[in-house]
Order: sequence, then structure tokens, then C-alpha cells
Amino acid sequence: MRSRTVREGSVGLLILLGLGTLGGILLWLRGLSLGNRSYQVVVNFPSAVGMQTGSSVRYRGVVVGRVQKIRPADQFAEVEMQISPATLKIPRDSLIQSNQAGLIGETAVDITPITELTAEVATNPFAADCKGSAIICDGDRLRGEVGVTFDALISSTIRLSNQLADPILFGNIQSLTRNSSRAAAGVTTLAGEVTTLTKSVQQELRVLSGSANATTTAVGQAANEIGLTAAQVNSLITSNRSAINSTLLNVNETSSQLRVVATRLAPLVEEGEFVQNLQALSTNAARASATFRTLTDSLGSPENALMLQQTLDSARATFQNAEKITSDLDELTGDPAVRSNIRDLIQGLENLLSSTQQLQQQTDFDQLLIPAAIALRNPAPIPPAQSPAAVQGSRPSPAPTRPATPLPTGSTVPNSSVPLPRLSRFSTTEVQAPLDPATAVSP
Repeated sequence: MRSRTVREGSVGLLILLGLGTLGGILLWLRGLSLGNRSYQVVVNFPSAVGMQTGSSVRYRGVVVGRVQKIRPADQFAEVEMQISPATLKIPRDSLIQSNQAGLIGETAVDITPITELTAEVATNPFAADCKGSAIICDGDRLRGEVGVTFDALISSTIRLSNQLADPILFGNIQSLTRNSSRAAAGVTTLAGEVTTLTKSVQQELRVLSGSANATTTAVGQAANEIGLTAAQVNSLITSNRSAINSTLLNVNETSSQLRVVATRLAPLVEEGEFVQNLQALSTNAARASATFRTLTDSLGSPENALMLQQTLDSARATFQNAEKITSDLDELTGDPAVRSNIRDLIQGLENLLSSTQQLQQQTDFDQLLIPAAIALRNPAPIPPAQSPAAVQGSRPSPAPTRPATPLPTGSTVPNSSVPLPRLSRFSTTEVQAPLDPATAVSP
């Protein structure tokens, strides 16, 4: 009897132990932990494809919870998640996505923070002041996104295959391929041209570099020469500093003396008597200029010109006769002494003839200059200008020119050097009479 009771108690105890073990396994499979406290979060997804009750919830790649329930709604799917431990603080600004791992893997919910918590948060998900804080609280509703899923991958592959099967796209790809080939050929040609251009540029750069070096050398030499010149100028200024200073002092003294002289002359210039004397002097100078103008007109009259022309004609005829006589004598005799004596005789005759004519002309000029000299001694009002005919009628007629008497053959005349006065030379003792200062200054 007693053994039966023991057996029945043992069987009941084993049954209770099995049920407890089975419940623990179920709780473990559901992610429940008796020692850890968790909080609930509801996330709204556009689609709950691949998600199931019990799917993993990962934060930074670490499983922190499970999906408890999935409820459909009008515009989204509500996914209730359980996160543990309760002390885990997840930033509210986080990206929540449903991603599928592999072709046949389960779908998990990944939580990725966008903004990190910069400071220590004093609250916790179960605190009364958690609402509105920077962390996710118990019972919050969040928005999620659909990430990488096998269905989306298949849909994208189907769309890509449809686009690749499009004839228009295939033709565009062929055209792109041909254009790429042509572009590659053009790039090859361009590369060759660029290589040639590079070689020519290198040659030009070598020439330019040589020119630049030469220019730099020339500039350096010029700079050295300028430096030497500057040094020489400095030494010259240093050596002649005393002379320059003395020159500047002399210039200052000269300017001071000129200033004193100008100060002394200023009262004389301002006096009326000095100005009157200057006016009288300018009046006498104007009268003298008019007198000299009249004298010049008298000397340039047609009679004097005719007289000079006659004199030149006579001299020309005399020279021709002398040349003829010389040629005849050369034919008669070849003695150099005879020819020299004859040449001296002819020159003496020419000098005598020219002296006689010039003395006569000088006498006529002196007679013409006598009125001018008298007018310069006694200044008078300027008479009105006379006509050339009246002036010509008032002058004496020139003396007639006597022909030269030929010398007898065999007569000799000693060689005499008679000074010949010029036509423009006349006695100025009467013309250049000094003016009386008192008469010239006082009106």
C-alpha cells in the first residue's frame, strides 16, 4: 500500500517537473526572462513582409528584443516589439528598418541611431518624465521603413530584366558601344597629337630656358654695373661734397646779391625821369633806324647797280685781252723770264685800272654819304619817302670810264702791289659821329 503511494507520488512529481521544464522552454523561446525587465514599443511599417511573431529586434547589430504582435491597420502594419533590458537607452532620432538576411533567412528589425546622445540622460524608459525626452520610452509609437527584402530584390531584378529586354534600350546600348569605340580611337589620335605637342613644347621650353638664363645673366651683369656706378657716384659725391657745398653757398650769395641789386634798382625804375629818358632813347633809335634805311635805299639804287655792272664788264674784257696777249707771247717766245715780266706788267696794269675805278666810285659814295652824316649830327623829323625817280634825279651822274691806253711794245713797268679797297669800304669818320648824351636823353 505504501509502495503504491510512493510510486504514484513519484509519477506526479515527474509530471509536474516536465510541465515546468516545458513552460521554461516555451518562455525561453518567446524571449522571456524572469530576471530581466523589458518595455514595449509599437512601430508602424508600410509593409510587414517576412516579419513574424518572435522575429529578432537588433540595436547596433545586437539582439535586444523580440516581435510580440503584428496587427494590420488601414494605412500601415503595427508591429509591437519588446526591448530588454529596461535600462537600455535608445535615441529617439533613430532609423528603424525591417531587413531580411539571405534568401531564406528570417526578417529582423534593425534600429540604427542617427543622432548620438551627447550627454548622460537622467531619465529611463519607465520614468514619468520620459515623454518628450531624447530617448525611446515605454509605449512610444515610432515610424519604420522597409529595408532589404527578398521580395523587393526579386521585383527589382524583374524590372531590370524588362528594361534590358527593351529593344530601344538595346539599340541605345549598341549606339553607346559604337560611340565609345569611336571615342577611344579619337582619344588615341589625340594622345598621339598631345605627345607630339609635348615634344615641341619641351623643345621650345629648352630654347626659352636658355634665353631666360642668358637674360638672367645679362640682368645680373647690368645689376652689378649699376651697383658699381652707384658706388662710383657715391664716392664722387663724397669726394666732391665740399665743392658742392661751396658751390651752393656761392649760389646763395649770388642770389642774395641779385636780390639786393633788384631792391636798389626798383626805385630807379619806378621814377618818372628814368622812364622819360628811356622813351627819348627809343625815339632817337627809331630816327636813326629810319636814317639808315634811307641810306640803304640810296646804296641799292639802279645807278649804283649799273656802275658795278660796267666795272665788272671792263674787268672781264681786260682779263680776256690779257689772256690773248699771254697766249701770243707764249707763241713768240718760250723764255720763262720774259713771260714772268709780261705777267707782272699785266697784273700791274690791272691793279692800276681797278684802283682808279674804285677811287672814283669811293669819291661818288662819299658825296652821297655827306648828307647822311649831317643828318645824324642834327636829328630832324623824318621827311616823307621820295620816289626812286626823284632820288635818281638828285644824284650826280657817274664819271665816264676812259679806255685803257695800250703800252708800247718792249716797255716795262715795275711790279707794284696797290691795295684794292672794297666797294663796301668807305670812310665812317663822318657817319659814325657820336651822339651827345644830353641831346639823346633829354627830349
